[in-house]
Amino acid sequence: MIRRQQDQVVEFKCIRGGKGEVEQHKICESVDELYGKGRLFNLMIIEPGNSIGEHTHEGDNEIFYFLSGTGEYNDNGTIVQVGPGDTTICNDGEMHGLVNTGDEPLKFIALILY
Repeated sequence: MIRRQQDQVVEFKCIRGGKGEVEQHKICESVDELYGKGRLFNLMIIEPGNSIGEHTHEGDNEIFYFLSGTGEYNDNGTIVQVGPGDTTICNDGEMHGLVNTGDEPLKFIALILY
């Protein structure tokens, strides 16, 4: 299967009470494409000043791999700067959030696994 960029499903929505909308390009469009091992594999784009609200993962974990831009990642209450090449992992029972603190879009891959 090949899914061209122009054929990807794109959604814009506020995530977990964050500020503004987050652009989501679905790399995998269903849990079937992840063989039941996860529920999300997306390219995410957060515009400057926008955010993903703080939330706790229950029954899954989430990995972010940053492609461009800069932001502040909340890792269980500890704020750390993130940028291109950085990876964050929020395990089951842990909390995280993300704010774009830069002047350009913050782009990253997000993967949620069970």
